[in-house]
Amino acid sequence: MTDANLLPPKPPARPGKVSLWRYMKLFRRDILSAQPAHLYRAWMAEFRTPFFRSFLCNDPELVELVLKGRPDDFPKSDRVREGLAPLLGNSVFITNGETWKRQRRIIDPAFEGGRVREVFPAMWDAGVACVERLAPLADGQPVEIEAQTSHAAADVIFRTLFSIPIEHEVAGAVFDRFKDHQRTAPVVNLGAILPLPRWFPRFHRRETRETARDIRALITRLTADRMEAIRAGTAPDDLATKIMTTPDPETGACFDTEEMVDQVAIFFLAGHETSASALAWALYLLAQHAEWQDRVAEEARAFDPEKIYFSTMSRLKLSRDVFRESMRLYPPVPMMVREAACPETFRERSVPKGSQVVLSPWHLHRHERIWERPDDFDPGRFATPEGKKCMREAYVPFSAGQRVCPGSAFAMIEGALILSLLVREYRFELVAEKPAMPVAHLTVRGKDGIWLKITRRG
Repeated sequence: MTDANLLPPKPPARPGKVSLWRYMKLFRRDILSAQPAHLYRAWMAEFRTPFFRSFLCNDPELVELVLKGRPDDFPKSDRVREGLAPLLGNSVFITNGETWKRQRRIIDPAFEGGRVREVFPAMWDAGVACVERLAPLADGQPVEIEAQTSHAAADVIFRTLFSIPIEHEVAGAVFDRFKDHQRTAPVVNLGAILPLPRWFPRFHRRETRETARDIRALITRLTADRMEAIRAGTAPDDLATKIMTTPDPETGACFDTEEMVDQVAIFFLAGHETSASALAWALYLLAQHAEWQDRVAEEARAFDPEKIYFSTMSRLKLSRDVFRESMRLYPPVPMMVREAACPETFRERSVPKGSQVVLSPWHLHRHERIWERPDDFDPGRFATPEGKKCMREAYVPFSAGQRVCPGSAFAMIEGALILSLLVREYRFELVAEKPAMPVAHLTVRGKDGIWLKITRRG
């Protein structure tokens, strides 16, 4: 049973002030519940430690300044790379300056509108495969849905990037080792807390290093094989081929194998982890709000899942708005960290050079002074003038400006499509004895998973 007035789950805020070490302990357990409640109303908050100062900014004007107005003055913080370096190397997600700009000049053409249309059939096939995988589970028993959306999102990545399904030997091995990596990778690395010099060794868990090494070795196999196919003129026209054959327009150089492995690692992390999170929460919210689920199912019945046509996406407006609202309530990446490259003044407060500038989609999307009924699930809000204004000023699930996620359009199409395919075929219901509670490590996931009952629609 569902209740239209039931609020989506939200983690409790941290009670009162705590010491730095207590905060780090809470942060390591869950980024979201480690934060105080006043951040849902504050325009800015300062956090001081013996090692650095942080400024969390919810003021839309400051968000605009950091992401769009002067992005080069607020590069990605080096602290972001500390826990991710073993897997991501020197990927576009964590680089800055000219290196980042060169990487984006090569990557961005692969995700332009026309290219997304070209890989749409592979995305469709992954969605249909997901529907088929759920068939044996549609018996009304509790199913941990994050595991299923994770499988589907990984399938999309491999089909669109390398033209292979998740059942492929190497693709399946990457997926399995990535699940192991998620369990071992810490939320906070020592280098993210202490201002360590670059030459100082970073101490990662042995399991974290091993799983990252295994994943990168598997990706290297795929990348090296594709390099050979490109040279032989037999490579399929997918995203990997497009990226690996696109020269930097300024230097004429393409990615070498090692650089491509770095980029594939972040495509898999960002494109798989974030899409899996967003899709799982969208299904949970539709299970919580049956009236919206029925409307999405009705919309989805208007297309034929046996035929692949990109124009379908223009008709999935409800599904798109449900997915958009799901990412407002549960932004896959809850916080983004930049660094002040020079002294700044925010809201008449001095921001020293080197300060951490935190932009929190989690708090911005639920800000009580920006959004009407911020904790409610209401996909219809985006059709109102006020909702459209809020979306322009305070909606950044993919970041914004020059560092906006290059795959944002890809992700929106993927999410709305797979959501429609699933709800068209199945009904999703809450499991009363297994309520969901969001926690954030790398992304916003269910603390004990997201459990739903699945049955076929009549």
